[in-house]
Amino acid sequence: MIYQFLNTLDKKFHFEKAHAHCDIPCGIYDPSAAQIAALTVVRMMDLMSDLDSGEGDNKATYHNSMSRYIDSKEEHAEKAKLEIRIIWGDYFKKDKHPNVDDLVHKIMLLGSKVRQTADRKAGEDFVASINEFAEAFWKTKDIKTKTAKAPYAPALDVVYPDL
Repeated sequence: MIYQFLNTLDKKFHFEKAHAHCDIPCGIYDPSAAQIAALTVVRMMDLMSDLDSGEGDNKATYHNSMSRYIDSKEEHAEKAKLEIRIIWGDYFKKDKHPNVDDLVHKIMLLGSKVRQTADRKAGEDFVASINEFAEAFWKTKDIKTKTAKAPYAPALDVVYPDL
């Protein structure tokens, strides 16, 4: 009866339809995208730090490169935060993982800090916190993890599933 009533109203007023979907309906979750994004943040910080000062004829090149590095750093920090939020919100269950909320909050704060600054230590902490999240994630699937240096700059430790 309610359906018929709402359907009649819709025919008369033509309500805008809302569409909803799951972030990943197939159930595939993997923290590796967040880890790579966090490594990219640190890499951009390193490139920013190593960039020539932009004196003289080099000024335009400096500003071009610096703005690109900053944009990429901020984009990847936000991507890492998004990937973590999706897994946290759609996958983790609070009753089974009571400490994950605090870890995700820490990651969100660090993600904001690395967007706002060029503090490499904050970038390293961002990577480490996301690694901690990855380790917790793989543990929920009873998959052992290993830690290894990323095979590319900035060559920080990364938690991988040990398959």
